[in-house]
Amino acid sequence: MRGRVYPHGQGLSKGALFVVNMTRFSTFLAVLVVTGLLTGCQSPKPRPVSESGPRKELRNNCYSLLYQLLEEQKDVSLLRFIKREPSDVKTLITKIAKTSATGGRLLEELARQDPAIRLDDLRLPPGEMATRDAIAATKEKELLSQSGVAFELSLLLTQTEALSYGWHLAKVTSENEPDPERARALAGISEDLKAAYQEVFTLLLAKIKYS
Repeated sequence: MRGRVYPHGQGLSKGALFVVNMTRFSTFLAVLVVTGLLTGCQSPKPRPVSESGPRKELRNNCYSLLYQLLEEQKDVSLLRFIKREPSDVKTLITKIAKTSATGGRLLEELARQDPAIRLDDLRLPPGEMATRDAIAATKEKELLSQSGVAFELSLLLTQTEALSYGWHLAKVTSENEPDPERARALAGISEDLKAAYQEVFTLLLAKIKYS
């Protein structure tokens, strides 16, 4: 199995579903900040196969959070149903959605290969969950009310937050995956999300410069 993830198209057909997906998506991402481009990607450090207990719980929690992120990111292209963003933004967002869909399917395949892998272990403190819900409501209102340059910048900023988080989350998951082959696959997802982050960050800077 190769660690690299290749885009494969997938999407929904009803624009009305965007609000629901964007709410979950914004909740998961908006608490993060843009930290700038990082360089290099460390090789995964697989843990001994015999490890269990807290390490296994950490791994499954990471798998689950990463899967949730990828599932929500694959629907970000639904924005095209309610907004008419420029072709450069639309092309990049569509690419991110396809890459995320492919990554999500890869995690599903890994979970089928190893029933011990959980993709539904989403444990968050109630205070954090409430805060994310509040942020989601604010983000939803902002994105639905904005247009033009303001909308483009908000969308791209949200994507830098999402992709930076996802790239590091996939890296942490790979480092806590005891199987070397699966660890390499997860490192591939991390590299794909990092590359997408760099593309979004570059476009964001260009939009700011010429706005």
